[in-house]
Amino acid sequence: MSYEIRQSAAAGTMESSDVLVTVTPGDALTIEIESPVKNQYGEAIERVVRETLSDLGVTKGLIKVMDKGAIDCVIAARVETAIKRAGGN
Repeated sequence: MSYEIRQSAAAGTMESSDVLVTVTPGDALTIEIESPVKNQYGEAIERVVRETLSDLGVTKGLIKVMDKGAIDCVIAARVETAIKRAGGN
């Protein structure tokens, strides 16, 4: 199943050990990451986001990730929820 970002949506919180993911429509795929551990884990966070988007068939949109120490499965779940809230297939 392939998903398209049709409207802005979000998932998650700014609480410790969570991540807030916001998605908006766009012409290209852009990922922005803010995290206090970006220097150490930024590449790993981006990899999880990209893999999740690929699994969902998302090729366009602005994805903003505001991480507060979330683990990989939480990041993936928040990305998936935000994408599904943004318009479905």
